[in-house]
Amino acid sequence: MTTHTHHPVTTDNAPEHPARLQWAQLAPDVYKAMVRLDVAARKGLDPTLLELVKIRASQLNHCAFCLDMHAKDALAAGESVERIVQLSAWEESQHFYTEKELAAIRLTEAVTVLTDGFVPDEVYAEAAEHFEEAELAHLVAAITTINAWNRFGVTFRLPPGHYTPGDITH
Repeated sequence: MTTHTHHPVTTDNAPEHPARLQWAQLAPDVYKAMVRLDVAARKGLDPTLLELVKIRASQLNHCAFCLDMHAKDALAAGESVERIVQLSAWEESQHFYTEKELAAIRLTEAVTVLTDGFVPDEVYAEAAEHFEEAELAHLVAAITTINAWNRFGVTFRLPPGHYTPGDITH
C-alpha cells in the first residue's frame, strides 16, 4: 500500500525568496513593448489553446511565476483542472486534447527546446495542417513571446503565488 505525505499548505503564499529585481519598473519601455508584443501575438488565436501553449512552455522553462499566472488564467477562463494537470504528461494523456491542441503543444515544445535542434519538419507540417498561415504565424509569435516572458521570470526569480487573473497582460 502506498502512502502519500501531505505537505502543509500555507495560505499567505509567502515566496521562498524575493525577486532579484523589479525589471518591469527598471525597464518600463521593454515591459510595455513585451505587453504590446503579447497582445499582437495572440490575435486570432483561441484563448484556451493559447493558455495551454503558455502553460506548456512555462513548464519546460521552469518558470513558476508564469505557471501560476497562466494556470489561474486558464481556470478563470473555464479550463479544467484535469487538462492543466495532464499537460505536463500530454504524450501519455493525448485523449484530453484535440488534434489541433496536440499540434500546438508539439510545436510549443519544438520552438521552446531549441537545444534539440531545429523545429522538425514533421512538427511544423502537422501544425500547418491545423492552422491557417496567419494563425500559424501568430501561434509561433505567441510561443516566442511566452518564452521571452519565461526568461524574465526565471532570470529575475519572480515569485509565484500572488497573481490574480486580470492583473497583468501576458
